[in-house]
Amino acid sequence: MMTTWIDIAVEVLVAVLLVATIGYCILLDRRLQRLRADEANLRATISELLTATEIAERAILGLKETATDCDKSLAQRLREAEFFSREIEKEIGEGEKLLNRIIRITQAARGGEAESSAPAPAVEPARPSQATVLAESEARTATKLGEMRARVSEATARLGQMRRRTGEAA
Repeated sequence: MMTTWIDIAVEVLVAVLLVATIGYCILLDRRLQRLRADEANLRATISELLTATEIAERAILGLKETATDCDKSLAQRLREAEFFSREIEKEIGEGEKLLNRIIRITQAARGGEAESSAPAPAVEPARPSQATVLAESEARTATKLGEMRARVSEATARLGQMRRRTGEAA
């Protein structure tokens, strides 16, 4: 009889171990199913990442091309601005020469006016109006020259800003 109880106990133990094994297999199967589902999701995510990476690479290439085009355009505009700045400087130089000539002519006219005013007092009323016209012309020329200087300094300042921006972009 003893062997019967031992046999039954062993069989019950084996049955319990089989039930535990079956339960563990069911649990393991569910985990494997989730892992396979996650693998499919992971593959989809990887595919989306690859697509996004390709799009980003194309966008970066487009940005590089745009930056190159902007750099070329900016360099061309800088050259044009420098050219116009030099031209304006030349014009200012010419304006200063012209102003100096007008000043010399005015001074010569005023000097001649003092000499001619002594012998002929009747001519005096006409001379002051001519001198006034010359003085007004001189004032207008000086004003224009001042405006041109202001424009040149503004253009030079803008040119400096453009150079700094170009230096920062590079």
